[in-house]
Amino acid sequence: MKKGDILEGKVRETEFPNKGIVFVEEQKIIVKNALEGQTIRFSVSKKRKDKIEGRLLEVLEPSPLEDEKNPGMCRHFGICGGCAYRSLPYEEQLALKKRQVETLIEKSGFSFAVEEIIPSPAVCVYRNKMEFTFGDEEKDGPLALGMHKKNSFYDLVTLEECKIADKDFIAILQAVLHYFTEKGVTYYHKMRKTGFLRHLVLRRSVKTGDILVNLVTTTQANLEEQEFVKMLTQLPIDGKIVGILHTLNDSPADVVQSDETRILYGQDYFYEYLLHLRFKISPFSFFQTNTLGAEELYQKVGEYVGETKDKVIFDLYSGTGTIAQMMAAHAKKVVGVEIVEEAVEAAKRNAEDNGLSNCEFLAGDVLKLVDNLKEKPDLIILDPPRDGVHPKALKKIIGFGVKEMVYVSCKATSLMRDLVMLQEAGYEVKRCCLVDMFPATTGIETVCLLSN
Repeated sequence: MKKGDILEGKVRETEFPNKGIVFVEEQKIIVKNALEGQTIRFSVSKKRKDKIEGRLLEVLEPSPLEDEKNPGMCRHFGICGGCAYRSLPYEEQLALKKRQVETLIEKSGFSFAVEEIIPSPAVCVYRNKMEFTFGDEEKDGPLALGMHKKNSFYDLVTLEECKIADKDFIAILQAVLHYFTEKGVTYYHKMRKTGFLRHLVLRRSVKTGDILVNLVTTTQANLEEQEFVKMLTQLPIDGKIVGILHTLNDSPADVVQSDETRILYGQDYFYEYLLHLRFKISPFSFFQTNTLGAEELYQKVGEYVGETKDKVIFDLYSGTGTIAQMMAAHAKKVVGVEIVEEAVEAAKRNAEDNGLSNCEFLAGDVLKLVDNLKEKPDLIILDPPRDGVHPKALKKIIGFGVKEMVYVSCKATSLMRDLVMLQEAGYEVKRCCLVDMFPATTGIETVCLLSN
């Protein structure tokens, strides 16, 4: 077996998050985006002594778990890179995600049990935010606007439907694409560093239906602002567009960021409601993309935290302070630490709006800021980014000596790594559950209650 070989095989299992495992001549090969039970054709893309990887070329036979006639199927599935588990009925998605995490726990040397997975209240149309990209579907083809094709950095799929996004989003996307196609406006070409259109970012309040539209472009051309606004505000959609924004971004990096953001119409925010609290959402605010799923997640975190009366709680990696404010109602004090300054300012405003005077939010890196926290916490909540907690920061967190921690993880492999250090420090996982915030995708939230 050598690099470039074309092989066939049956996928034995899918390891977290999307690694199909195939054995050929008793050699293990990892093929991403392959489902257990599928018979696939793949090419050997990497071959090292300790690991062989393959690139999926074709599914020759579907998995017995798949049902391509299930109500959640999408016409773009298999081409669009957005959903990996779309062909699985939702019950099978949940079972697969739980098996993956349980296998990961076992292989990491732990033996704690996983409670029943909590499903998303909405299986389809659950995302409150979508980032669409301008480009083309094939080299030098007509203007496209949508998601990247599976396994492609350049080619796009213009969406005619999307099972995870609100139908208003698709109506806006198609109207914007038609508008710029008619005008012959070019997209920003990443290699040539030329062009105008970059991204279309849409956000929606699930509870009110308010929508923010944010067009992201370079400064290499001019937008006919009033005409663009008129086109959008006349669309027959169910929700209400409360703000239309124009973000200028000349960075070569293919990310949504702002050199300048202009309000073309309305306002640059809306309000979303989680449980008993209200949160102000601005164009670049971090907020869970599944509002109803977030309510399930935060209720489970609250259950694990338990009684908060007279307790000082540290919420590290606090984002816009959603968890902190959920905990603040009955706590003595909650201190949130977050590196993104805009998120901290939003957290302060939201806490004030919600009448919470016992919340303190600090901007800075957890690794550095924990040294300056003089109060002794009674409990710590960790909700780090995908890469988990920096080992040096985790060592300092352990140094607070709290009896209990609640760890919320969006990437189970990072969680397992951090649990090794926590276990060495005397912490044991007392409870663990999964909350599905991302139906049809490989993502899953894991919540652990640790006790020392």
